[in-house]
Amino acid sequence: MPEISRFFGVVIRMYYDDYGTPHFHANYSGQEAKISIQPIRVVKGALPKRALSMVLEWAAVHQDELLANWKLAEAETALNKIEPLE
Repeated sequence: MPEISRFFGVVIRMYYDDYGTPHFHANYSGQEAKISIQPIRVVKGALPKRALSMVLEWAAVHQDELLANWKLAEAETALNKIEPLE
């Protein structure tokens, strides 16, 4: 599963063989959440409140890039790195 971003201990990844609505996976301190891209919301799992807040903020800023990466993943081509939250 390619890593597309990393910030403040949060790792953002997308699977090539994932199906369903466009989403990504956020991992932090051993916890994972599956986040829908449109609309941006948690669909499975959980993260600590502060980490989740950062992930949702990051996703809102980079929503178009996330959707573009989802299309690349569906085509099984290399994904683009996305700038971390600063």
